[in-house]
Amino acid sequence: MKIIIVDDVAPEPNAMLQALYSRSPRSVTEHLEQVKKGGAEKFMASYYVGYGHKSIGDCGTTSIFVENVSMLVTKALQDWPLYNGQEASTRYLDMTAQEVKNPLNTPAGKEIQDDWMKFYAHALEALVPSLKIRFPLKTGESEKIYEKAIKARAFDIARGFLPAGATTYASWHTNLRQAYDHLKEMRHHPLTEVREVAKEILSSLQKKYSSSFLHEKFPAEEEYIEKSVAELAYNNEKPVKKFTYISRLDLKGIKKHKRLLVERPAKSELHQRFRQYGNIIFSFPLDFGSYRDLQRQRSAVQEMPLLTTKQGFHKWYLEQLTPELRDKAKKLLKKQEARIEKLPVDDVVKQYYTAMGYTITVRMSCSLPSAVYISELRSADTVHPTLRIEAQRMGDAIKASVPGIIMHHDTSPGTWNIKRGNQDIVRKE
Repeated sequence: MKIIIVDDVAPEPNAMLQALYSRSPRSVTEHLEQVKKGGAEKFMASYYVGYGHKSIGDCGTTSIFVENVSMLVTKALQDWPLYNGQEASTRYLDMTAQEVKNPLNTPAGKEIQDDWMKFYAHALEALVPSLKIRFPLKTGESEKIYEKAIKARAFDIARGFLPAGATTYASWHTNLRQAYDHLKEMRHHPLTEVREVAKEILSSLQKKYSSSFLHEKFPAEEEYIEKSVAELAYNNEKPVKKFTYISRLDLKGIKKHKRLLVERPAKSELHQRFRQYGNIIFSFPLDFGSYRDLQRQRSAVQEMPLLTTKQGFHKWYLEQLTPELRDKAKKLLKKQEARIEKLPVDDVVKQYYTAMGYTITVRMSCSLPSAVYISELRSADTVHPTLRIEAQRMGDAIKASVPGIIMHHDTSPGTWNIKRGNQDIVRKE
């Protein structure tokens, strides 16, 4: 037996190395020499693209970094079952200096976005001292960690007033096959910015990996993808006003493994084989800011919501403000809603001018392992409060749906946790 780890070759040669196993039962060390001598380009062009062996494209991975795009683009980028990556966190970063995309390129659009950003900056400045009064430093706590936790809490609140057009940064680590398959959909997205980003990514990949992106376009397929994206890009069903769920679980099948439901310890995931026993569909109102966090749970099938002002501004953000700030915020919301309504564009483009504290409807279909994982992960007391309470309800719904299941979701009320100050990436001293 041999175990050989190869992680120092480029994506295309890496894909070729693995593909050669299917035609040549020799050691990868020999194949590596073959790749070095002959090159991977001809092989990839002949077998991966030329003969439709898409699985070969799964074996070569690359990392794509997308910078200075709107929050809406990152959501489209992440709207893929096999997405892997990261994005700039509005819960830890000051977004005051970020550019805001104004697709209308009009003074009216700029005024709306400028007023959101001004209030965001003002709120951050005012929230820090008020939060220190609400949550004073306790004896024995680190002042450095406490300061970070206070700032993080201020970001949690102020981010509700960030317009979705605010620019951000995201990474996408993917294999060559998934890159092309996802970009096929993105290039038909209703938002012009998403289509432009997809075009730029594809162009960059074609230059970098010329042998792996020679795909021919077929008019009938392109037409079908365009129809599919037009119909499914956003959830057009009736909004919900409260948490609801529908269980489509096969309880008879699940019951056969009751011991695994009862004996599962905390932080252990339910075995993925439980996916065969159906799913639970959850629906609930949530602010778009917290939806950005939830959407990255790729084990669930989620419908992309359309961000509008129609479902109102999530009350949690207003409740966290000082009385003076709250009065200003209410006046701003009323003014902004009237302005947004008058913009001469459809609701899809109006998203750029809408703040992320506005409520959308979440609809997600989860297998039992997915539902358990999400409810336990997102109910932790460091999760944003508006998402945390919905995750707690998910956990309760699972308990009600599956007799005897042991759940480890955090049901504590929780309002403040200094641990947020530890959730950082810092240089070692």
